[in-house]
Amino acid sequence: MKPLAARVALVTGSTSGIGLGIARALAEAGADLVLNGFGKPAEIEALLASFTNAHYDGADIGKPAEVRQMVEKAGRVDILVNNAGIQHTAPLEEFPEERWDAVLAINLSSNFHAIKAVLPQMRRRNWGRIINIASAHGLVASGTKAAYVAAKHGVLGLTKVVALETAATGITCNAICPGWVLTPLVQRQIDELSKRHQLSKDEAKRRLLEEKQPSGEFATPEQIGALAVFLCSEGASQIRGAALPVDGGWTAQ
Repeated sequence: MKPLAARVALVTGSTSGIGLGIARALAEAGADLVLNGFGKPAEIEALLASFTNAHYDGADIGKPAEVRQMVEKAGRVDILVNNAGIQHTAPLEEFPEERWDAVLAINLSSNFHAIKAVLPQMRRRNWGRIINIASAHGLVASGTKAAYVAAKHGVLGLTKVVALETAATGITCNAICPGWVLTPLVQRQIDELSKRHQLSKDEAKRRLLEEKQPSGEFATPEQIGALAVFLCSEGASQIRGAALPVDGGWTAQ
């Protein structure tokens, strides 16, 4: 039997990138999936068809009521992966206040609302796995990313509090902190850098990585997914409140 058979996993921001990699890994381990994220109806339909047992909820996770409704409609959530996030970059003095509010709502507050919604049922079953996708920027900072860095640092603090409040139960809460991961969004950054500076794609990739990621290689959504599956296992039952980097040595510097 697959290790996560009969478990239900809700993964926010799972229609592409890291979230989709995590969803596929959990499904391969046997979990039923609730997918959430943006996409055109035809794209969502095709995505659902690629899973054996998954359905889609288009909740806007920047809105607390929709987060709660998503959990209610799921009925049962054994594994919650808070992955959805947005980014905006600007110097602090020029940072639009509405973008600050949006980044904090989606990258941090949505985690709180989802965790609050799932915890009562997890406590009744005395089993649950909460995995928050933070970032290397939850551990270190970069300029022009005030809202994102603040939100991801907040995610790690929230992770620790939930871990302490559930420490004597069968529920665990941990955070994964990816560095550069090769997703469609990052590929667009490589393409733009290549075009802007008339570089080959390989050189653009090297320049993007060299400032932060000593390995010189991207992490992959599949690697993040594999770690998520491990955190759901019995072998990880005493990993609680951890911030686990997958960052090619970024935060080791």
